Amino acid sequence: MKTFSGSLFIFFLVLFFSGSCNQNKSAAVKEGPQKPNIIYIMADDLGYGDLGCYGQKEIKTPHIDNLAEEGIRFTRHYAGSTVCAPSRCSLMTGLHTGHTVVRGNKFTPPMGQFPLPDSALTVAKILKNAGYKTALIGKWGLGGPESTGHLLNQGFDYFFGYLCQGHAHNYYPEFLFRNRERVPLKNVLPEPKNPNGSGVAIRKVEYSHDLFAGEALKYIREHKNDRFFLYLALTIPHANDEAHDKGMEVPDYGIYSEKKWPEPEKGLAAMITRMDRDVGRLMELLKETGIDDKTLVIFTSDNGPHAEGGNDPDFFDSNGILRGIKRDLYEGGIRVPLIARWPGKIAPGTQTDHISAFWDFMPTVCKLTGEKIPENIDGISYLPVLLGKKQAEHPYMYWEFHEQNGKQAVLLGRNWKGIRLNVFQNPHGPVALYNLYADPGELHDISARNKDIVAAIEKLMTAEHVEDPEWPFF
Repeated sequence: MKTFSGSLFIFFLVLFFSGSCNQNKSAAVKEGPQKPNIIYIMADDLGYGDLGCYGQKEIKTPHIDNLAEEGIRFTRHYAGSTVCAPSRCSLMTGLHTGHTVVRGNKFTPPMGQFPLPDSALTVAKILKNAGYKTALIGKWGLGGPESTGHLLNQGFDYFFGYLCQGHAHNYYPEFLFRNRERVPLKNVLPEPKNPNGSGVAIRKVEYSHDLFAGEALKYIREHKNDRFFLYLALTIPHANDEAHDKGMEVPDYGIYSEKKWPEPEKGLAAMITRMDRDVGRLMELLKETGIDDKTLVIFTSDNGPHAEGGNDPDFFDSNGILRGIKRDLYEGGIRVPLIARWPGKIAPGTQTDHISAFWDFMPTVCKLTGEKIPENIDGISYLPVLLGKKQAEHPYMYWEFHEQNGKQAVLLGRNWKGIRLNVFQNPHGPVALYNLYADPGELHDISARNKDIVAAIEKLMTAEHVEDPEWPFF
């Protein structure tokens, strides 16, 4: 193993100008303002290895696999965080978790997570300024009903779904929100009472995912003549944490009903295939309405696979060759699928190992629409990569996590990955080092043989964390 040598400045300079995106095909399309419709589909807790086009053998995802066949598949895309709220904040603001205002899943009474402030600049605000209709269908998680973070205060024109992540853990809720109003569902029976004589009886009639899929199709039909941004933030395959071994809530197991699998694994597979079915319905509607070639569709997940609701992420090898799951900063916790399709612009059947992250979505949107890229964000546009061109990569990327005694991670260049655990107790504790090229599963800590690289990563861990009284760290 070669050790780090030479000046750190030269090292970063070379890294910055040598970024590449290795692609199989090239789309002869100019980069510049294009202003397509944008549909950004985000799954919830879907692992890097949960899709057929990323190596899954048991769970059937033919429509999402077809999305990859007709577009581009990223193999080195990273979520904003390893849990929901900070990952979504990073996507919306173009900032990594050392700079975002939401860095964890902090509940804020009476409903919702720690909110975005009025001053936040979001992707939705940028697109609204560019003349787009903007909608979110699904899960928000960045501010409750009366907060500054309510998405109608953050650039969205329309909302249907869950504001609060805790509320979203139930696939058969009593209500959902449409804009600011509660929409009662048929999942609660006022009579009879529960068998123990207290509370209300719950019936499973309106499955929230199915409502989201139907609402998304309706929105597209109604806005086919507009320029729109639809953020379809699905909750599949997140678990109902309170249901334990029945936590993978789904109306039926479908094609997996006769499998001799544990119940949670049947549920997980059925949820993912149900989501895949609805992605297929959405793609068919784009063709039916004649806006297929005017629409950029992006599919991803907010973090790695979970071990909740009785699910065993090893059963389907949901993280593939990667180490770690949700709440880890190992690759399995933060590396996620990213597929993009845009007929006539993105060459079909393309694959890239270009390194990108959620905070790159904002500058990509700006380049797409001709809007000015905000100053002081952390992202780099990946539009050139979508259009078959090379793009400089991040010289480094940074994550911090505010659960489990605090964690930090740095990806330096393409392959040096440093991870520090137990930051709350020991903010200057040891950093484990991995070479992702030689060891993508992060099994071998080589920090003792590469002290100069570890020192560079430690400096970045200090520099990239901006103190925030809401998120004390060091």
